Amino acid sequence: MKDTFDLLTDTDFPRIKRNHLETLQVNLGYLCNQQCLHCHVDASPRRKEIMTAETVSDVLNFIEHKNIKTLDLTGGAPEMNPEFFSLVRQARDIGVHVIDRCNLTVLLEPGYEDTASFLAEHRVEIVASMPCYLEENVDAQRGKGVFEQSIEGLRLLNSHGYGIDEHLSLNLVYNPQGINLPPSQHELERDYKKELKQRFDISFNNLFTITNMPIKRFGSTLISKGLFDEYMQLLKSSYSKDNLSGVMCRTTLSVDWQGNVYDCDFNQMLGLPAGLSIGHDVESSSNKHINELLDSDLRGGDIAIMDHCYGCTAGNGSSCGGALI
Repeated sequence: MKDTFDLLTDTDFPRIKRNHLETLQVNLGYLCNQQCLHCHVDASPRRKEIMTAETVSDVLNFIEHKNIKTLDLTGGAPEMNPEFFSLVRQARDIGVHVIDRCNLTVLLEPGYEDTASFLAEHRVEIVASMPCYLEENVDAQRGKGVFEQSIEGLRLLNSHGYGIDEHLSLNLVYNPQGINLPPSQHELERDYKKELKQRFDISFNNLFTITNMPIKRFGSTLISKGLFDEYMQLLKSSYSKDNLSGVMCRTTLSVDWQGNVYDCDFNQMLGLPAGLSIGHDVESSSNKHINELLDSDLRGGDIAIMDHCYGCTAGNGSSCGGALI
């Protein structure tokens, strides 16, 4: 796989700083039952990296110490970490809102049949990958048969009240194909709701549109097809200053499976340590473990930036919660 890191380091992206920490986004490991083309994590069934029970305890301690309100769980497929269920229970017990970034198909895997009911019982918000409402487009990105399984997963969640009960939020995530920016989130959500309801009787709450980042598997594909420079030009030419105030790295801290911290999930995948100022030597900077930040006030700290940051500020903007404007 071709690495895009060196192509992103020389940047003129504006300097940004942290606000109050509200969300801890935790990657429980890169193990996944799928291997999607657009995956910026490069997750797959072959990955062995997974968060241990000890690090999960560190995460919970950090949440309590910092009085964090939202725990955002991602992967890989976060549900495939054996500590997932214990982490969710303990976080909910202390009043933390939990988000599960679910690929839908994992709910159908042997041994995970009770996961949907568990999530509903603990009122976990679900953010589910669904890059299109058309079978051909979904299978092209995520593998043959994934669309059909995703529909089955959505029906299962609906049967437990997700997308219907006001306390059980079900949000879908759209990723564009090729070197394109997402269309209007509002208009696309309307189309999704119409198509999924009419064709499959599926209900959901919101659609989040997310721009594909030129890193890891997607970045490597861009290089292989000779499209990297063209895609970066699209991101830069579509930059909107209005998106800067809403980028997720201002209020979110990302934690990898080993407990190391990053300014966002994308920086984590690039191995770009948190709090790196413009002009610093990336390779000489070292990671910090979550335990080292227990008594640190992160407000006002520099956010590590490189050229991929244009992905979050292009067009209508992009974050783990969808469009910014």
